[in-house]
Amino acid sequence: TTFYSQFRLNPVGKYIIKVCQGTPCHVMGSQKITDALAEFLGINDNETTEDKMFTLESVACVGCCSLAPVMVIGDDYLGYLTGTSAVNMIKQIRKKDAENSGIIQAEEPFIVKVGLGSCGIAAGAEQTYKEILKLKIDQDLDFQLKQTSCIGMCFREPLVEVIDGEKSFLYGNVNKSIAEEIIENHIKRNVPLEKYIVDSNVIKCEDSVYFKTQNKISLRNCGIIDPENIDEYIGKGGYFALKNIVTKNITPDEVIDSILKSGLRGRGGGGFSTGKKWSFAANAKGDKKYIVCNADEGDPGAFMDRSILEGDPHSIIEGMLIAAFAIGASEGVIYCRAEYPLALKRLDKAILDAKKSGFLGHNIFGKIGFDFDLFVKEGAGAFVCGEETALLASIEGKRGMPSIRPPFPAEKGLWGMPTVINNVETFSNISWIIKNGAEKFSLLGTEKSKGTKVFALVGTVKRTGLVEVPMGMTIREIVYNIGGGHPKGEPIKAVQLGGPSGGCIPESLFDTKIDYDSLQKIGAMMGSGGLLVMDNHTCMVDIAHYFMEFIQKESCGKCTSCRVGTSKMYEILKRIVEGFGVESDLQLLEELSYQIKEGSLCGLGQTAPNPVLTTLKYFREEYESHIIKKRCPAKVCKELLTYRVIESKCPGCRKCVSVCSVDAILGDVRIPHYIDQKLCTKCNACFEVCDYEAIKII
Repeated sequence: TTFYSQFRLNPVGKYIIKVCQGTPCHVMGSQKITDALAEFLGINDNETTEDKMFTLESVACVGCCSLAPVMVIGDDYLGYLTGTSAVNMIKQIRKKDAENSGIIQAEEPFIVKVGLGSCGIAAGAEQTYKEILKLKIDQDLDFQLKQTSCIGMCFREPLVEVIDGEKSFLYGNVNKSIAEEIIENHIKRNVPLEKYIVDSNVIKCEDSVYFKTQNKISLRNCGIIDPENIDEYIGKGGYFALKNIVTKNITPDEVIDSILKSGLRGRGGGGFSTGKKWSFAANAKGDKKYIVCNADEGDPGAFMDRSILEGDPHSIIEGMLIAAFAIGASEGVIYCRAEYPLALKRLDKAILDAKKSGFLGHNIFGKIGFDFDLFVKEGAGAFVCGEETALLASIEGKRGMPSIRPPFPAEKGLWGMPTVINNVETFSNISWIIKNGAEKFSLLGTEKSKGTKVFALVGTVKRTGLVEVPMGMTIREIVYNIGGGHPKGEPIKAVQLGGPSGGCIPESLFDTKIDYDSLQKIGAMMGSGGLLVMDNHTCMVDIAHYFMEFIQKESCGKCTSCRVGTSKMYEILKRIVEGFGVESDLQLLEELSYQIKEGSLCGLGQTAPNPVLTTLKYFREEYESHIIKKRCPAKVCKELLTYRVIESKCPGCRKCVSVCSVDAILGDVRIPHYIDQKLCTKCNACFEVCDYEAIKII
């Protein structure tokens, strides 16, 4: 019970406040939110208020990285927070519980779709949906209101699409008042509001460039169909590939051969050939065989799998069914993070609907002996369970610890039987490949990295969200052509690719192609597909410290080099960011990194030092500044900062005084204030609220 973070030994409050500490949220100041909430509630992290109302909890990642920093309360995702706004939201909750939205129906002339993925909901899409629903009912309007999921343009959430026959108009940042304008003008008068349109097939829009170079295979239905309506999936050709295989007597070997010819490699980890993995399992001996979908997307800063599960769950089910047919499996498991409640809800409904429609069960499509059952297993909160042998142990009810390979799961996996494990994005490609042909898929990408890859583009970039591009596109093209560069036109320092297992790549290497081999050469890896953009306000030493804190917490402890080594690396990095580092620490960090890589059993330990090694290689001067000059160039490391009031700019408005929880700011009205450095906790609240730029961080 102490291994899994979702299991609890003490009662929790009515509302669990989960503050995301994923990489984008960390970079955007999530720790300040935790500190502000702890001060306001009078509790520490992972504690519950005396009235049993609130429990404060830091979580690794909630998958809404484009809206960083984010917190989750119940099923409500709240983004773009500051410490002050987070506290205000808690004050509101004390007064009134959140309301649930309804569902609407009917076929009518206009179709209005509201994006209700987790990112959209965090940006206020439920309120937008309710407003449109209210207007429709109150005014007895003749249009169809539908829900869909994330189309990928997270930087413009909430998104509302109005469809008029073949014409499509996608509206961005739609709040209640804009929703009212859309209904009044576009629906009632058929006059589109161009000033709010972010993408359209009939009107030119600046943000349309976001989709221009994308090639959607995995995300083909996301933001297009209602994920909770199986008929809409079928209407887009869903389950056609499976039916074609079964009814036209295509053999399992032919299916595997098609996947091999496509060149599809596992989307995540090292990118092993999907076709080879299936072939090994098909030829392995066992009384029973299993298909497992790894939906334990634990990388901070990654939300690709969540979006696919929320937006197109049937594509995963169909992909698993095709894999089951290919290897002779009769049972499947989707291992999904418990931190993805909306994805779990939609998965459960999709499985139930698939059973009712005959796509799951016995003699599927009339094929005698083709039986397949599927259930969802919720992860209980352990990052290491993303490693396939640890994941299998967790499904079996054990502590999620990796085991020595060989034997590989394809030979001896779940319950000791041959098992194919692929992640969500991999399975989402399968039916498309079968339906459109292996050759069409293999024409995309590079010689050794075929097809497309979905990335979570987050951080200090103008257009954040999900992008799906052909393998081989450069980092620069994604960051600048699709992402639009820095929101304020400032220089971009680096990107972090591949989550905790990835590396920090400087701007000078942005012309590197994104494929498995090219990234490995520069010290990074594809990983699940998180792509975090960082500017000069990001401290690379702090990033390395952040990732090592995450890794040492998530280490299962089985390997001494990982268990002890990562803790020692974290201690060294903590000393450096607090101003107590010495020059010999840098050599020690490098030595420990290589020892941990060589002495660890699974991918977590083998790749854990990557962020440290790449930041040491490409940003060594920042380490030296922290150690020699006791200075953080990015003004991030708390212990090296001082908050001061610039007297010439301070009008004495006392706004900063009102938000200081420790009474460290002194001064009368209309008289410049000053900060007592002995009392100041450097919480940043005064800097956030000052309208006169009178607070200086030194």
